[in-house]
Amino acid sequence: MAQPSPFTRVRQIELSFRGLSVNAYEGGAGRPLLLVHGSGPGASSIGNWRIVLDALAESYRVLAIDLIGFGGSDRKPAPPYFDFALWVDQIGAALDYLDAPDMGVIGHSLAGALVLAAAARDRRVGAVMTTGTMGAPMAVNPALDHVWRCPASREEMRVAARSLVHDPSVITDAYLDFRMDVIGSAEYRSYFNAMFEGPFERYIAAAVLDEATLRAIAAPVLMLHGRDDRPIPAETGSIALLPKLPRADLLLLHGCGHSIAMERRAAFLSSANAFFG
Repeated sequence: MAQPSPFTRVRQIELSFRGLSVNAYEGGAGRPLLLVHGSGPGASSIGNWRIVLDALAESYRVLAIDLIGFGGSDRKPAPPYFDFALWVDQIGAALDYLDAPDMGVIGHSLAGALVLAAAARDRRVGAVMTTGTMGAPMAVNPALDHVWRCPASREEMRVAARSLVHDPSVITDAYLDFRMDVIGSAEYRSYFNAMFEGPFERYIAAAVLDEATLRAIAAPVLMLHGRDDRPIPAETGSIALLPKLPRADLLLLHGCGHSIAMERRAAFLSSANAFFG
């Protein structure tokens, strides 16, 4: 059964992209700010931004989208279901919907690489913030087995979620409810596992941003990364990207794993407000 929206300042809307339905949340006023979630099991706008989106809507016009194949958005009708180029184009369509000359974007994990790629080709992006971002070559590690495989039960989801955080006490029943609402059907578990079928190296490689792309990003970039991030270690994520970005800063957060918006809410919001405001 679908969970009620946890948001009070934003409304659920439906967008269209290449004939597919895109689930999204929009609200607030001010500088437009697009938020894009990561790629873990049950990932969605609610899963990623549940405790920060209303706060951001106090100062910005926010739009949080579910990528094709995730959350409440339509599934891609034919493989490959992991489609980096498609998702970058979807971000471009969301920017078209916001339709402003100066927009901010926030991308988490895989979506950090997606929003950086989008910013390289769209000068309407005036600022980019990433959390736990991919985008550089890295080795497959055991934590990715939890991030890119779909749990078959609530307890397996709890175990997978613990690989994303430093402090397991933040994995609440509400967190699990929203994740399980996405992955609860056998049909979706099959779809998700097909998205990440085979060696994970191919998906890491698909998300690597070349130096020309990174140097083409004219906007300032703020990267947040947990020092205890296991799926995407800082050394092979944000730290590796930093020297190739012309206008980038990096904030490493202690006592924090991969799920920065959830584990370090105050640091996330204060960084976003200082950066985008």
